[in-house]
Amino acid sequence: MRPPVEDSQLCREWFEDLWLDVCRLRERYTLPVRGRWWENPIQVEALAALAAWVERYDSGEWDDPPGKLALLYDLERVAAMLRDGNDPFYPGRDRPEFDRFLAAIHAGTQTDSGDAGSTS
Repeated sequence: MRPPVEDSQLCREWFEDLWLDVCRLRERYTLPVRGRWWENPIQVEALAALAAWVERYDSGEWDDPPGKLALLYDLERVAAMLRDGNDPFYPGRDRPEFDRFLAAIHAGTQTDSGDAGSTS
């Protein structure tokens, strides 16, 4: 699950959607999301994959109790991937920094997460 880096508008929208997903996942599963997670490609991919996995169960697309249990068991492994960073993620505090990240994507400039803001 990677952002569509070839189109800056789609990339920005993808990250906006992921922001909402991350806020929901953080609350629902008390995940230890760190500030500036959007700059860490591994965390971005892990959070996007988890959000897609949860969405399939929530929407009813998947109705597989053993699979849902596997998701819940895997939360610990996902949480381990998210522990990189200094400060906990607080949406209210971190939103301005995230908005700067989105502006860089929209402007088509390089971002700290490597290719996320690139238009090439």
